[in-house]
Amino acid sequence: MSTAIAIRDLSKVFGSGHSAAVAVDHISLDIQPGELFFLLGPSGCGKTTLLRMIAGFIEPTTGHILFGKPEEGAGAGPPAGPKIEPAPPGDLIGAVALPRGWRNVTHTPPNKRNTGMVFQSYALWPHMTVAKNVAFGLSIRKVPTLERERMVADALAAVKMAEYAERKPNQLSGGQQQRVALARALVIRPDVLLLDEPLSNLDAKLRIELRSEIRRVCKESGITGVYVTHDQKEALSMADRIAVLDAGRIVQTGRPEELYRRPASRFVAEFLGETNFIEGQVVSSNGRARIRTAAGEVEAGAAAPGAPGDGVVLSIRPEAFRILRPGAGGTQSLPGHLLETTYLGELAQHTVELGGGIVVKVASLNPAVAHTRAREAVALAIEPADVVVLPREEEKTSHR
Repeated sequence: MSTAIAIRDLSKVFGSGHSAAVAVDHISLDIQPGELFFLLGPSGCGKTTLLRMIAGFIEPTTGHILFGKPEEGAGAGPPAGPKIEPAPPGDLIGAVALPRGWRNVTHTPPNKRNTGMVFQSYALWPHMTVAKNVAFGLSIRKVPTLERERMVADALAAVKMAEYAERKPNQLSGGQQQRVALARALVIRPDVLLLDEPLSNLDAKLRIELRSEIRRVCKESGITGVYVTHDQKEALSMADRIAVLDAGRIVQTGRPEELYRRPASRFVAEFLGETNFIEGQVVSSNGRARIRTAAGEVEAGAAAPGAPGDGVVLSIRPEAFRILRPGAGGTQSLPGHLLETTYLGELAQHTVELGGGIVVKVASLNPAVAHTRAREAVALAIEPADVVVLPREEEKTSHR
């Protein structure tokens, strides 16, 4: 049975007094059994600190980490609520016993948590063969020789490295070494697999190849995985769910398509990919909001976060626009002039100036025309479902 993870009011403060730095700020989170869950955010947002607290390498300042394999009929999960009082020794939180199948690992040593870790730097023993590197954790656990050899062979086969069992790490490529590191983490049959930016040292082609391999291995094994990255494409292409972090806090959690198409803040919209921000004012917001902008009035597919007259910001992805001839019928459109086109084969990137001097970026897939005339009059069509309305004050509080 796969392991669930429940994080309750978890914080980490480094230093004290005026020099104190909050790395993780009162995070509560639930990760489902067998889920490949991503912690995504810019450098310094606390994602690696959070992962290392789950692993047991860093002691939390406050809060709790729970691992669970709930028994059938034992209830949905651990005690609810974002805040839990400090726990006495044993599997208790405050004065409340944990439901069956759950254990409090907040202060459990790393070697007692049964987690597997894959590091950015591979961390392979250079003097050992691939097989011995993979077998190292089993040797520490005193697994009998024949069983150990079988488990190593199975782990190497899972990552497609069986034929390299007798090679040394320096005889392998970076991608092959990372596969070995993954096999070493998996061979101990961990309850939770933790991955700390495992692809960041590889070239672009290898990163893309290994994305699908890591997801395949995790799903075939049924292990719950927690994966740290700052790479948006990596997270969007691999994750079951993503938590976006900023300044030590989770700002939004959801499936990749939810976060990309319906960001809850300007920070999330901007961090998850290229987008156009257009300021406007709410005209009406009955089910579908109508927003007045300097480029024209725009209808959104959902209500606005405010009343008529309130200032808002529209987030529209470049690929959501379609370039039409002026006056073309159909969906709502905004008139403008084409400033520049960059032809990239499968994609064309356009810069278009709309009314009020608003300049937006537009992406066209499989463009039929490589180049068009500068200052040519065009219209940009946009579906209401592709218009995201955000509070204007997000612009003041967001940062990269």
